[in-house]
Amino acid sequence: MKNMPNDSSDLVIRALHWVEWIVLILLAGTTAVAIGQEVVVMVHQRGVMLHNILLFFIYLEVLTMIGLYFQSGKVPLRYPLYIAMVAVARQITIDSMTDMNGWAMTGLATVILILALAVLVIRYGHIHMPYDDG
Repeated sequence: MKNMPNDSSDLVIRALHWVEWIVLILLAGTTAVAIGQEVVVMVHQRGVMLHNILLFFIYLEVLTMIGLYFQSGKVPLRYPLYIAMVAVARQITIDSMTDMNGWAMTGLATVILILALAVLVIRYGHIHMPYDDG
């Protein structure tokens, strides 16, 4: 009877592990599809705009996160922050071509600054205050 909870918890952990892999594969596949769709948009536009390039950087960061997770089983917190910074920069690029006022642009630039500072704090913490994985 003592081994029963351990066996069931092992089963749950293995099932979660498989679900994790399936979702990661789906995420990589849908990111690849999104890249293809963006290429089609650029072909139809007959040009490449800055917001297209920034979108490719977002896709690249997502694929990098997936790859790192496949390798290490962990996602460094920095990568979602990088994605957020590029996404905000892309928003500034798209909206500045329309009717973005100065306060909105200043606010979005402040968001990028805060995210960049968060990355610096995380990097500083990893270098000067490493933690034990054990």
